Amino acid sequence: MNKLLKITIPILIILGLVLAAGCGAAKESSVPPSPMPAPMPPGISKDYASGAESQYTTVQPGETGIVRKIVRTGYLTLEVNAIDEAMADVARVARELDGYVVSSNKQGDKDITYGRISIRVPAERFDEAFDRLHKLAVKVPNESTESQDVTEEYTDLKAQLRNLEATEAQYLELLKKAETVEDTLKVYQALSDVRRQIEQIKGRIQYLERTSDMALIEVNLQKTKPIEGTAWSAMETLKSAVRGLINFGKVLANIAIWLVIFCPVWIIILVLVLYFTRWRKKKAKSSS
Repeated sequence: MNKLLKITIPILIILGLVLAAGCGAAKESSVPPSPMPAPMPPGISKDYASGAESQYTTVQPGETGIVRKIVRTGYLTLEVNAIDEAMADVARVARELDGYVVSSNKQGDKDITYGRISIRVPAERFDEAFDRLHKLAVKVPNESTESQDVTEEYTDLKAQLRNLEATEAQYLELLKKAETVEDTLKVYQALSDVRRQIEQIKGRIQYLERTSDMALIEVNLQKTKPIEGTAWSAMETLKSAVRGLINFGKVLANIAIWLVIFCPVWIIILVLVLYFTRWRKKKAKSSS
């Protein structure tokens, strides 16, 4: 009997453990699995939020033979004889250099005295454009140029774009494997966010490519001031003489007005002077 118990008890304990493990597995299998991303490409770190979204933080190693991206901008102030003609000439220069007009405006009522026009030309023809614009002016009061190297930002954006596109592909695979509505919504939300980031980065990349390939030149146009003539004019001389006479008459009139206003004061002073003079004469006679 004791021998039978020694054999039965271990068997019952083992069966109990097996049943407990089976129940636990069944319980776990009743919970829907959260969507997990596919294995990440090597060399890229991952940080998942709620088992849905993956963010890449590493940047691909630097590529060899990268063409530098330089954004060039020029500023010119030109004095010209006619604003309209000068603006048309600047636009013609842009077209002949395979560029285009970005914006233009002019100010003035009947006689236009100021204009502004912005053009873009291929970066490799920037200096040529500057030289040709100089020839349109009577005088060039101001000019300046500046360059901004955006190669590092451009390269970093391209690396981010590659990473995000890899993330997008993996989310599309997860979307195909989703078994429940909840899983589908989670993956789709994460996919939408990744696509939004992709569009933003693509927009910035396109802007950097466009501004580095096509240099910007802003041209301010001023009308030259006419040189005043030195010829003698009898009419102008007569007008000047009349104005001088009128001004002289105004001065005399002002003096007369002041004398009239202060007349009582002058009379009192004159009476006092006469009285004082007579008093001194009388005093001198009496003393003699």
